[in-house]
Amino acid sequence: MSVLLQSDQGWFVDPRSLIDRGYSPCIRWRDTQKSHVECRFNKQCFQILKSHYSVPAGAAVDGGNADMLQKTGKPPKKRKRKHSELNQGELDSQAFHEKVRSVILEGTKSLVDSVRSLGHLNGGTDTAKEPLPSQECSLAALCEMAKELPLVDEEEQECCSQSLVAEDGCTSHVDLFSRLTENRTDWAAVVTLMGEEYVIPPHSAFLLSDFTRIQPLVHYGRRFDLIVMDPPWENKSVKRSRRYSSLPSSQLKQLPVPLLASPNCLVVTWVTNRPSHLRFVRDELYPHWGVEVVAEWFWVKVTTSGQFVFPLDSPHKKPYEMLVLGRYRAPVDTSPSEASEVPVEDQRLIVSVPSALHSQKPSLSDVLKPYVGAEAKCLELFARSLQPGWTSWGNEVLKFQHTSYFTLTPADDGADVSKDEAADTQVFSPA
Repeated sequence: MSVLLQSDQGWFVDPRSLIDRGYSPCIRWRDTQKSHVECRFNKQCFQILKSHYSVPAGAAVDGGNADMLQKTGKPPKKRKRKHSELNQGELDSQAFHEKVRSVILEGTKSLVDSVRSLGHLNGGTDTAKEPLPSQECSLAALCEMAKELPLVDEEEQECCSQSLVAEDGCTSHVDLFSRLTENRTDWAAVVTLMGEEYVIPPHSAFLLSDFTRIQPLVHYGRRFDLIVMDPPWENKSVKRSRRYSSLPSSQLKQLPVPLLASPNCLVVTWVTNRPSHLRFVRDELYPHWGVEVVAEWFWVKVTTSGQFVFPLDSPHKKPYEMLVLGRYRAPVDTSPSEASEVPVEDQRLIVSVPSALHSQKPSLSDVLKPYVGAEAKCLELFARSLQPGWTSWGNEVLKFQHTSYFTLTPADDGADVSKDEAADTQVFSPA
């Protein structure tokens, strides 16, 4: 169960259980042979036991330095500033934080207290302290190399998708960079792609490409009811760490969202805590696409004891991130009546223990389902992982699908899948 609790304030979710739900049952392909395996995302990735400041385990969620001093007996450590005056960006951030502070603090406390009463957030862990998986992701570099390949001819763009696995289990024929790859079976599949093993969830499709090679997604011919995106925003920390390449805000306008969105499609964008990014999405990006802003939500990150992962009033890092939700309004009025559109409540919280892996966001599928319907066609842009039933695009779209992030164990007695099962789970290319 991924949604542990829902209330008027929002949701408390368990991201790992949602990931695991998409990989049962699972088949592993090796040398044209297949066998049942149990597939679980590594537990240590979601064992955030301590906040990044000293607060006793079990203490209530709180965001004030005065309370922290009372609990620890020591004042919080402050980073020395080179300049005594705040710049305009910092002043804007401070003003926005003061505006939403009570919503974050009160809503999180309510959700944390309620989920604790159900037996969660006890601070315990059933895993030994192990290092995090550290698979070096070279997918973005491969996308750069793939640019040297010729573009698919317009005549061939009509057939822009392909099956994941051939009849003999072979995946060497798969063109990951210029066609969408589909797993149409009811089974997750562990397959070898580009010499590495990846776990592909059932009924999913993905395109591994960068911004300049997104056209196969447009030619895929689907209109989506939900589009979620986590853009690689430009900021100083990204430039310093060089963890991933960023994208100028102006280039985001070139994303073909109007060609991908169905009427009244729900568009959800992850936004950093920089007010300039929020203003850009609200005032420029969404209007450029014809998307009407309907709500702003917050993802609040807590430890396994229910503490904020960072002080709520920290001037450097906040324990929350934002999501801007909007509805795509098609230029031609082909949309259903407004009465059939589920209204989206404003200022809701999604609270969870975050992943310790950089840039891994929780899935929003269960939380957003009431607003788009259970049968909605869903798309994630700038994805770094796959979801069952979703289409995903990005230059690191398989990053967190690498088997180094999972624990794979033989299911039952490890017997091979029968020929009848193999036929039932075969992936076929579209006619």
